[in-house]
Amino acid sequence: MRARPLATFGHYLILCVLAVVCVFPFWWTLVTAISTEGNVFAFPPTFWPRAPSLENFAEVFRAIPIIAFFKNSVLIAVCTVFWKLALCSMAAYPLARMQFRGRKLVFGVILATLVLPSEVNFLVNFITITKLSLVDTYTGVILPNVVTAVAILLLKQAFEEVPQDLIDAARVDGASEWIIFSKIMLPLIAPWLATVGILTAVEAWNEYIWPSIVMSKPDEFPLSVGVLYLRGTFGSSTRVIAAGTVLTILPTLAAFLFTQRFFMRGMDGAVK
Repeated sequence: MRARPLATFGHYLILCVLAVVCVFPFWWTLVTAISTEGNVFAFPPTFWPRAPSLENFAEVFRAIPIIAFFKNSVLIAVCTVFWKLALCSMAAYPLARMQFRGRKLVFGVILATLVLPSEVNFLVNFITITKLSLVDTYTGVILPNVVTAVAILLLKQAFEEVPQDLIDAARVDGASEWIIFSKIMLPLIAPWLATVGILTAVEAWNEYIWPSIVMSKPDEFPLSVGVLYLRGTFGSSTRVIAAGTVLTILPTLAAFLFTQRFFMRGMDGAVK
């Protein structure tokens, strides 16, 4: 009887330690952004802001066109989410529900791409974007990220969760494959679509390397790239850089807080 409370305490202790490890970097950045006094790199670090002020955040708005960067990031994230859900769902459905020659081979090749780091594709993608005259365009930033093996795998598992009897009944009633896909299957896997959409939005919002390679016009930079102008303008102002970083992170945190219910439902279905 005593072993169970001890095990529960141990589990909560581990969770608390993991929570501290995950939250500490953001908390330190927030404290640095709000503080106006003290040594930023003091050890042990300061856990509470000294002489708190929003002046560093105001300086960010004066130094860079952060509103324009924010709009660019929203545009890139929304378009990436839309096209990834559309294309990956259309790729996952036949892999899950249709029988055709080479289906397992195609799915195996898709899974094999998971072992490759994204950086490996940069050269090929840049050459392709250059040949298509898409350099310095939002399409060039979005196009390489609209189809991924992870999204296809999650949506394939989601389609496989739908009972086959439901599909057979729709076919008996004369429904075409497109009607079954768009009117029956997609609504039933809405939680999985939400999960993939949230993960894609966060990934697109935080993407830095690829947009910095493709884009060269500062007025078209996304927020993740544009905020680094603070480093050049304020080389010694770590607090202003921290304030810009907090402004970059807050939208993704807010989006996850408002959509975590759909995210957890989708992840629960994926685990099943």
